[in-house]
Amino acid sequence: MFLNMKLLSHHALNGFGGMGEGMAMQLAKGGRRVLWLAHESAPKNFTAVDVTDPRAPKVVVQTDLPHAQMRSNSLEVAGDLMAVAYQVSKLGLKPAGFELFDVSQPERPRSVSFFDASGPRSRGCHQLWFVDGKTVHMACADPELQPRNPKDDQVYRIVDVANPAKPQAVGRWHLPGTMEGDDAPPPQRLPANFDAGFRAHNTNVYPERPDRCYLGYIDGGIMVLDISQPSRPKLVSRWTNSPPYNGFNHTVVPLFERGLLVVSDESVRDNAGDWPKLVWLLDARDERHLVSISTLPLPLVDAFGKRGGRFGAHNLHENPPVPGAWKSDKIVIGTFFNGGVRAYDISDPYSPREVAYFVPPAHEGSKIGATQINDVFVDDRGIVFTVDRHNGGLYALEMNV
Repeated sequence: MFLNMKLLSHHALNGFGGMGEGMAMQLAKGGRRVLWLAHESAPKNFTAVDVTDPRAPKVVVQTDLPHAQMRSNSLEVAGDLMAVAYQVSKLGLKPAGFELFDVSQPERPRSVSFFDASGPRSRGCHQLWFVDGKTVHMACADPELQPRNPKDDQVYRIVDVANPAKPQAVGRWHLPGTMEGDDAPPPQRLPANFDAGFRAHNTNVYPERPDRCYLGYIDGGIMVLDISQPSRPKLVSRWTNSPPYNGFNHTVVPLFERGLLVVSDESVRDNAGDWPKLVWLLDARDERHLVSISTLPLPLVDAFGKRGGRFGAHNLHENPPVPGAWKSDKIVIGTFFNGGVRAYDISDPYSPREVAYFVPPAHEGSKIGATQINDVFVDDRGIVFTVDRHNGGLYALEMNV
């Protein structure tokens, strides 16, 4: 099922095609393009794929996790340095935090250092943002903090890696009322069947506004933070849609020249059990007063809700400010689990239009009868790379919009 997206290639990644939400392009020596991919779960840590020819991708390295009770769901590459997030499945386990790798020779990634965030109340790091080679912004537990509710364990943290051998924590922020010792009262929680926690998710920072973090905070909505003093982040504004919606705000992508924010929810229930999970456009001309003006149109839930697995919004192409990445403030591209990868023209932000999509058939051995398209990265050639959450691996697409 496709419109204005043509399949160039598909790679099952050596039978380990269950991919997370970390995709980063490295422009390596010799003119090679290497796409680094995070895995959804054990046993694999990360995989690097040579996509110089997107019609003939080649795995160049695939690594294992230290043990099965952890995952490396997120990674980023800046130059020849890669940061990989480590989250454990039980409090107190190690390694929990992130690891830095020298990937100047992609076939032989070399560990440079590890930032330890483990502790009796810590699962470590779920997501990170690393685009300038100097600072890791992440959603991660801090062993010094004690959440009032265990679902609220991961906060926004800033780590200086200007000296990659010695990462240094420099700042943090959490929603007031979620930690022991806070003066603010605990926030009102969503109904138990939708309560995913008040904790950080995507932590995007862009060179256009290096003093701002655009933060997804799951059931807490989204925030714009002033990080001009990294040791003391301050709240500029907050926007929430839940209640009446069902939580899990995931990603915030600013479109600076247009005064817009693109905000995605994440569907976390099978069979559309938490529908609707949408992508929202916010008017951010006044960053202190964010206003929702539209949502991206999705196919009918009756057509996709029972196809198998999740259906609804998840990741976006985030216009990462790195070499090799495609950037647009008119086209938004996102992943929608069994709804595939979809592109929208937002030239008129009050009336966005779907202009392309690709929904692959269920991969061989699928237990649910559908793909679960999980993340997307578009390179500066306009090639759309997208991955399946279960075991479908990597798809390379040519987009014509």
